[in-house]
Amino acid sequence: MLAVITMIIPMLLMLLFSLYESPELYQSPLEFFKNIPTLTNYADIFITDTFGRYFLNSLFIAFVVTIGNVIFGSMAGYAFARYEFKGKKILFASVMGLMMVPHQVVMIPLYRMMVTFDWINTFWALIIPGLLAPFAIFLMRQYIRALPADIEDAARIDGAGELYIFFRIVLPLCKPVITVLAIYTFLGSWNAFLYPFLFTSLPEMRTLPVGLAYYIGRQSIDWGHLMAGATISALPVLILFLLFSKKIIEGLTAGALKE
Repeated sequence: MLAVITMIIPMLLMLLFSLYESPELYQSPLEFFKNIPTLTNYADIFITDTFGRYFLNSLFIAFVVTIGNVIFGSMAGYAFARYEFKGKKILFASVMGLMMVPHQVVMIPLYRMMVTFDWINTFWALIIPGLLAPFAIFLMRQYIRALPADIEDAARIDGAGELYIFFRIVLPLCKPVITVLAIYTFLGSWNAFLYPFLFTSLPEMRTLPVGLAYYIGRQSIDWGHLMAGATISALPVLILFLLFSKKIIEGLTAGALKE
């Protein structure tokens, strides 16, 4: 109960601050209730700012990155789980090693690469680096290894090709873990700040986290508009949690119990 309260109170305060103009001028919480709530902050960020473009950018990038991780992560995980090839152990060890490398370590070489490709201020720079995460390969490989291979062998005997087996047999069996991977990837991309901040300088290419950062100035913070933007930014996260919380638990539990 205490953990729930500590999570709900900041969200309620965020919503409260977003419904009043210049909330930083209020001396006590009681002053909020003496004034009438307004949606002015929400109107301002969409009318006077390019917040709608930030939202669409984040939505598009998160969607493409999620699809990429699900497809490519599943393919790579299936290859590591089912096939034997030269250098397999070394390659998988490299994948595991990449999971332990912080994003900040590759920040400078990745930025130089984006400059070389002339991808700064383009969707390529915001999508390609996250199109396949090591975690996606690891998660799919562990789950597919636990699936019985007899069905795949029977399909091969009947003349089915490898792509048919993968897309029509293996992927349908991986729905629980694919749901988990898609949700975590979407949320990670939606909340990403470092790379979008590094790779964009034009306002029309900013994502939501980067756009929200510009409400924080050197001398003051525009709390009203910042909280309104943060509330809108949190809506997809809350919706995903409410709709798929059971699926997330089922997927993680299924992956944990299979050997």
